[in-house]
Amino acid sequence: MTDQESVKRGQIAERLKEARRLAGLSQGHVARILGLHRPSVSEMEAGNRRVSAEELAKLASLYDVSVAWLLREVPDTVEAEDPRLELAARELSKLKPEDLQRLLKLLAVMRDEKDEGSGG
Repeated sequence: MTDQESVKRGQIAERLKEARRLAGLSQGHVARILGLHRPSVSEMEAGNRRVSAEELAKLASLYDVSVAWLLREVPDTVEAEDPRLELAARELSKLKPEDLQRLLKLLAVMRDEKDEGSGG
């Protein structure tokens, strides 16, 4: 495997792990749904196992993301139609009002820190 292939596999692995966590699923749950052993899912997320096109399609569907997003063929910025925003909105609607307020304050702090770090 070339260095470029290794980097790409690692990037896909990171996305797989991120998407699974955003979907609120455990590796064991994903393995059961896909008919795999849990270590297989772990190996995919570590970048140590190739993921077939069929597996990518199933994972994208399960995680409610696009295959292009898993393959990092779309930018890292969040677009308005990003399914993660809908997931986040569903999760936010479950919060108590005081918890939502705390989260909004935290987001403001994170945004301010990002702006300070970029010189803006």
